[in-house]
Amino acid sequence: MKERSIGAWQLLGFAVTSFGGTLLHFLYDWLLEAAWIAPFSGVNESTWEHMKLFFWPTFLFAIVQSFFFRERREFWCVKLRGILLGMSLIPIIFYTYNGVIGQSPDWINIVIFFLSAAAAYLYETKLFRSEKPPCRRPTGALAALCVIAVLFIVFTFATPEIALFKDPLTGTYGR
Repeated sequence: MKERSIGAWQLLGFAVTSFGGTLLHFLYDWLLEAAWIAPFSGVNESTWEHMKLFFWPTFLFAIVQSFFFRERREFWCVKLRGILLGMSLIPIIFYTYNGVIGQSPDWINIVIFFLSAAAAYLYETKLFRSEKPPCRRPTGALAALCVIAVLFIVFTFATPEIALFKDPLTGTYGR
């Protein structure tokens, strides 16, 4: 794959993740809290739900992208690392910012989401362009992403009562 097309794919991925995550943020309410959309959209304002908003469009885009990156053995390893980075940055930045300032206005949460997505796609681009991108088990990386997907579905309906899952506006957990 040419260097130029990698950048174009990654830019498209960032756009899909940004638009998809924004759409998913509102979809659950727009569809009158339909249970079938709950595993994929934000059901409350918890940090976990914002991680979900990042995960689904990024993962679904990666599935489409994988058909065009077939010759890249390291594809799923790179995607796993990028998705884990983006998902990790959301709570890291959010809780750090909240710890320092004490509150987080909505516009800051939106910036955190877009920064996390940008960092993930830039990191993936760097890995795709490196001479020897690390990848020992691409099927293991894809399996790990599938486990994460299952956890997002399960925890939507069986939500652990820990801070990551707590809606800061209502004090509730899950849907």
